[in-house]
Amino acid sequence: MGLASLIALVGVLLFVCFLLWYGGNGKPLTEQEITAGLQALRANNGDADKLAEVEQLLRKDDGKEFVMQNLVRYRPKALYPPAYAHLGDDPRAADKRYGRAILWPLLKYGNVMIFIARRSGSFIEPLGADAWHYVAMVRYRSRRDFLRFAMETERSDLFVHKWAAIEKTHVFPVKPLLSLVFVRASVAALLLLTGTVLALLLR
Repeated sequence: MGLASLIALVGVLLFVCFLLWYGGNGKPLTEQEITAGLQALRANNGDADKLAEVEQLLRKDDGKEFVMQNLVRYRPKALYPPAYAHLGDDPRAADKRYGRAILWPLLKYGNVMIFIARRSGSFIEPLGADAWHYVAMVRYRSRRDFLRFAMETERSDLFVHKWAAIEKTHVFPVKPLLSLVFVRASVAALLLLTGTVLALLLR
């Protein structure tokens, strides 16, 4: 096998591994998975309203990828429990701690942050509209992976940073009708470019 063929084979194998990790086209959650997941969440968080919202989300599972839209408004000052008072009262610093803490739990299940934007002004607003500070969009491989992420993070104390920072949030799932975020194509292009450069350098 020539060098160019070997590089191409490695590139194809890497892309296949990426596709397997990135997923996005699985089977819907079973009733047993939903029940077990809700029981696990209930054991760590007794908020009946939140659990009801999670159950509604899970029962609409089609096994496909989706995007979670997050609208966020900060508190004037971070509101930490006394045990965390040494971390200060900067809500943005608290939110950054939360963001760093959830990065690996998200990536582990093929979930990625695809868009974050800070509000830069006002335009058309209905009377009484919430003044959001930023918007974030997280791509989940499936609702199964969202459940896995929720179960893992509920067992940690990382949410103390989120709720210390956030005064109000509006979170809901969306299905893109048109998207210019081509993650799979971008990874394929990057591997192709890397392989081409390596082949030229090692020729």
